[in-house]
Amino acid sequence: MPPPTDLLGTPVHVWTIFTIVVLCALAIDLGVFHRKTHEVGLREALLESAIWIAVSLSFNLWLYLSRSGEAGIEFLTGYLVEKSLSLDNLFIFLLIFQAFRIPKRSQHKVLFYGVLGALVMRALFVLAGVGLLQKFHAILYVFGALLLLTGLRMIPPKKKSMRPEENLIVRLARRVMPVAEEYKGEEFFVKSRGRRFATTLFLALIAVEAMDIVFAVDSVPAVLAITRDTFIVYSSNVFAILGLRALYFAMADLLPRFRFLRQGLGTILVFAGAKMLLSERLFVPTYISLAFIAVILAVTIVTSLLVTASKEPPRS
Repeated sequence: MPPPTDLLGTPVHVWTIFTIVVLCALAIDLGVFHRKTHEVGLREALLESAIWIAVSLSFNLWLYLSRSGEAGIEFLTGYLVEKSLSLDNLFIFLLIFQAFRIPKRSQHKVLFYGVLGALVMRALFVLAGVGLLQKFHAILYVFGALLLLTGLRMIPPKKKSMRPEENLIVRLARRVMPVAEEYKGEEFFVKSRGRRFATTLFLALIAVEAMDIVFAVDSVPAVLAITRDTFIVYSSNVFAILGLRALYFAMADLLPRFRFLRQGLGTILVFAGAKMLLSERLFVPTYISLAFIAVILAVTIVTSLLVTASKEPPRS
């Protein structure tokens, strides 16, 4: 039997190149940048972020040249949507590390394994989402309404009142296994007095994975509003997620300055939901979606920084 030349509508060699790029990037990340546990500084985080963005855009260019211009634009739009939504996720990571008192030198380990779990879960979400759209056309309106309602809920300003340590999955983990609350090392599990204990580092990982499930409910349908190409939906998600750890360390100190970020992200979700709901009657070219998302992000970030700067006390 000859080997398959097509997998989920995309040539096998494209999947192969994508997999090789991702595995090599992860190997370099873990074996070069983070071979030893250390606190990630701003300069290192900015360098890593720039490298991840360069790798993603290089892959985007390869798609543009090897497949089609439309595929390239769809990937870039999906990547930008996922990247922008991930900015809100960084706030959640910050809350998780504060709640479990995870030192900065240990945060990269939690995020690294959290990313590996996210890659698997996103694959399941993407396959499920595409499969549902193909078999049950009415699910299009369910996804669209979900995005629209989520976006509308994000637009009114409100303070975050989230307690990740009280997440249902975290509470279940505490019931299933004893936890070494005072452990401050680098391991997820330790042995003491002949018993095996989970550490708060492991609970933080559980919280990160649980939150990614919530994130995926918004981000995957949002990218599906751009394209139904399984490969582009998944690969754009993957490249955005891979750079998330470096982005966290680069942006952690700046996150409080983005006071209008949720409103901007809410507007993007409303746009994606409306686009999905009206897709049968109104065709919106991908380049229009890309331009709209880029403008909303730019306005959100610039407005946030200007307002924050105007409210800072003058230096003496």
